[in-house]
Amino acid sequence: MTFNEGVRADTGRVRRSRGGRGAAIGGGAGLLALLIYLVTGQDVGGLLGGTEQPTQQQVSSEDCQTGADANASTDCRMVFTGEGLDEYWVAALPDQTGIQYQEPGFELFEGSVATGCGNATSAVGPFYCPPDASVYLDIGFFDQLESQLGAENAPLAQMYIVAHEFGHHIQNQQGTMATIDRQDTGPESDGVRLELQADCYAGMWVGQAANVVDPDSGETLIQPPTREQVNDAIDAAAAVGDDRIQAGAGQQVNPDTWTHGAAEQRVRWFTTGYEQGSMEACDTFAAEQL
Repeated sequence: MTFNEGVRADTGRVRRSRGGRGAAIGGGAGLLALLIYLVTGQDVGGLLGGTEQPTQQQVSSEDCQTGADANASTDCRMVFTGEGLDEYWVAALPDQTGIQYQEPGFELFEGSVATGCGNATSAVGPFYCPPDASVYLDIGFFDQLESQLGAENAPLAQMYIVAHEFGHHIQNQQGTMATIDRQDTGPESDGVRLELQADCYAGMWVGQAANVVDPDSGETLIQPPTREQVNDAIDAAAAVGDDRIQAGAGQQVNPDTWTHGAAEQRVRWFTTGYEQGSMEACDTFAAEQL
């Protein structure tokens, strides 16, 4: 999707930091750790390169002033994506559930980061940490998405990844994350249902983001997505399907180990959210067939 060039966002909304790489996992080991996380759902702490505390250096977002900046820069696109998700869910969540939306933390980091779930490195990939209700992302993941997972590193593909993690925050506010069995695996498991619902929530935002008016400017933040842009998001959803990841890693596809869902499932639930725009339609836990 494309941001309207003249709109502005709160540059302080997104934290940015640069951590020391000391104990980080690099190269092939980093990809292996990422694959383990995506396929098994292993906790962040289990993927660390060590116990060394990351050294945090705050990085400014002051260059991200307008929608034109967001269209030109991945970092700025993340700032404006967070703003767009906040503006959507602050209305959609109470309207559809009666729950008042609370903004999640959102941090862009490089190298390593200290979180409420432990110290994490870039090898983990994007993640949501329930204890501190925050989304963490190293934008270097987007290069991996294309070079190692086979999806186009396009703007809406990037925005889908963020929207999926914000979807986990919505689940956390609903109390869903506290009630499921995250150790359960398989194509019908709680973990798969959780991930597919987050995909569906991401689809809701993509389908309706262009209708949300920024209260400060009175303008819409985002232009309606083109079909090509939506396809970029769909390709990204498929690329992180458990079956695609297992096959890409040279493993036998084993549905019994799935924690995030097959490529087809992820695309279908994203599309459900995109087309129906309803949290009720996204209730994967009530679905008899995923």
